[in-house]
Amino acid sequence: MAKRIAIIQGHPDAQNRHYGHALAEAYLQSATEAGYEIRVIDVARLDFPLLRSKDEFDHGTPPDVIRQAQETIRWAEHLVIFYPLWLGSMPALLKAFLEQTFRPGFALPNLKTESPWKKLLKGKSARIVVTMGMPAFFYYRCKSHSKP
Repeated sequence: MAKRIAIIQGHPDAQNRHYGHALAEAYLQSATEAGYEIRVIDVARLDFPLLRSKDEFDHGTPPDVIRQAQETIRWAEHLVIFYPLWLGSMPALLKAFLEQTFRPGFALPNLKTESPWKKLLKGKSARIVVTMGMPAFFYYRCKSHSKP
């Protein structure tokens, strides 16, 4: 059986093609040619609400599009997340997707019914590919001179 890989494209722009899209497409093509099974989650093409409270995170019902993404992640043995560095972090849309997706009962144990040490995604591996629109030297120099 071929290894199952889920590619999560975290760039928030669904209209234009960016460097991260090209990297993800090259990864997909190479993995497919090597015989792996691939599914892609393109976060920019998903329509889902933002979580606005801890209660929503802990007890809310994920929308269908998020449940489908969860099923893809559950199916996968390996995750690859592609996103651009924006203002020193991941884009807000990707963070909102991760908050919706990796909630109690899926990635985190439901503390009312499960042990806090239960690993719900155990056995999966992951890679994160981050692109940025500046030379690394400038990024690291700015980070080292930032003040709290």
